[in-house]
Amino acid sequence: MPRYALKVEYHGAPFVGWQRQPDHPSVQGAIEAALARLEPRGHTIAAAGRTDAGVHALAQVAHCDMARDWDPFRLSEAINYHLKPLPVAIVDCAEVADDWHARFSALERHYKFRLLMRRAPATHLEGLVWRVNRELDLDAMREGAAHLLGLQDFTTFRSSICQAESPVKTLDALDITGIETDWGPEVHFDVRARSFLHNQVRSFVGTLERVGSGGWAPDDVRRALEARDRAACGPVCPPQGLYLAGVQYPDDPFAG
Repeated sequence: MPRYALKVEYHGAPFVGWQRQPDHPSVQGAIEAALARLEPRGHTIAAAGRTDAGVHALAQVAHCDMARDWDPFRLSEAINYHLKPLPVAIVDCAEVADDWHARFSALERHYKFRLLMRRAPATHLEGLVWRVNRELDLDAMREGAAHLLGLQDFTTFRSSICQAESPVKTLDALDITGIETDWGPEVHFDVRARSFLHNQVRSFVGTLERVGSGGWAPDDVRRALEARDRAACGPVCPPQGLYLAGVQYPDDPFAG
């Protein structure tokens, strides 16, 4: 059975998350239902990351196995036709080796978080950003974020329902950038690692927002990390504003 890599974009608001759940709308379930319209049988697809309810994707990667050979472009077009009107799109498709796996072949995941700094409600960006009604000190946030880089025990920034075997992960990057937009100043957090714990990125952003607003000193992030205690974490920010922005592989299946 030929295998295809899918680059998937979606708006997370209508879904309980990526993972299929009985009687609840999920991104995985939507794509599998579309595939069943093309080849009437049970389909199970795998993805690079299991995003939570309300979390979006710019470039989630999944793979599917088909019974017959498809031209990748025609497969993406056919899936998109059957996904309508859901806010999910296959933006690229490529045939890959039988042993290629969207999750296990991945080298790095890239998450982006968008925070909007303004007092007025975010009418056009509702559900797409986390709005805070104050200016934040980006330099202080960057100083706090520096404590999180590298190989660390991230117990403090791990959800109590996280199923990962170990809280020890290597954080490759946590870049904080100020962006001027038509809607007001945004702060973008670009976070990269091979893998993440449940709610790890949202725990980072919520904690660093507290630093930026002056409630914490930058060194409080180090103390929270070293506590290895979930109670030491700052607030977990809402899912709106979080995007799975990309997945890196040894060879990009969509290149060329």
